[in-house]
Amino acid sequence: MFGFKYIKFDSMTYVIQYKNGNIAQEGRGLSFFYFAPSSSIVAIPMGSNDFRFIFNESTNDFQQITVQGQITYKVDQPKQLAELLDFTVDGSGTYKKNDIEKLSQRLINEAQTQVSGFIRNLDLKSAIQSAKEMENRINEGMKNSNVVSMLGIEIIGVNILEAKPNPEMSRALEATTREALQQEADQATFQRRNFAVEQERKIKESELNTEIAVEEKRMQIAEKQHQAKTAKQMNEQKLREMRLQEDVKLEETRKELVEMQAENKKKQADAQGYVLQTTLAPYKEMEWKKIMAISKDGASPGMNIALAFRELAENADKIENLNISPDLLQSVMQQK
Repeated sequence: MFGFKYIKFDSMTYVIQYKNGNIAQEGRGLSFFYFAPSSSIVAIPMGSNDFRFIFNESTNDFQQITVQGQITYKVDQPKQLAELLDFTVDGSGTYKKNDIEKLSQRLINEAQTQVSGFIRNLDLKSAIQSAKEMENRINEGMKNSNVVSMLGIEIIGVNILEAKPNPEMSRALEATTREALQQEADQATFQRRNFAVEQERKIKESELNTEIAVEEKRMQIAEKQHQAKTAKQMNEQKLREMRLQEDVKLEETRKELVEMQAENKKKQADAQGYVLQTTLAPYKEMEWKKIMAISKDGASPGMNIALAFRELAENADKIENLNISPDLLQSVMQQK
């Protein structure tokens, strides 16, 4: 109304109000009324911003490599940035110019400047594998860059998302890598087969060693059994020898006993013979008739009849006739 307007900004925006070419007020998150014909408002975002970049560089073997990444930054000196780029907004808060893109492009150019010399000193494969070193170089280079310092920008971080060659070279590298990987796979297969053969050989060797050990144990067992059998036989032989020795000793003892018994019997017989001889010596010269007469049975009638019959028998040639009555014999038999 009559050129007066009201505008409001959030806390992440640094606002500078120029009135008739001079700074009327400045600060973050301001809201105020202003007279549009004589005022100019600059709004600089203070929050962190991300933007992607992509550029091409050549390696020392004349191969093109594409580097893609992202830079994160924030405005550290808004007034200093406002002196170099135009962040003027209209009454609705819309930027009149798109100097944000200019800021991004300047930062991209600075990043490419920091890394281009590094890439030119590498071959293609090394460059592809050096993403982390590129990040460090860009980050350190931009933090120490005069251009970035003059813009009042603080670099929060740099990330290299991809570093790749052109499609044809990428396919060639893939083929080379594929062949290398295939060779490694073949080598791994060969090594695995060799390992399997070696393991099988070890298993066979272990089985043979086990069989040898078993046979050795069997031999040891057989030898022990033979030794035990031999020892048993020796013990049995010794036992038999001991038994034979005992039998010999027993027989010798028996022999000695028999000899002693025979000697004793001989001595006893000699003694009896001597006693008998001594006893019968007085009767040696006597007639048997006298002997029979003096014996305890010499006076019995039967004995006398028997002697009579004997006399008759001795003188039978002189007897012509002899009569013996049955009564006589019967009486002799009754006496017996």
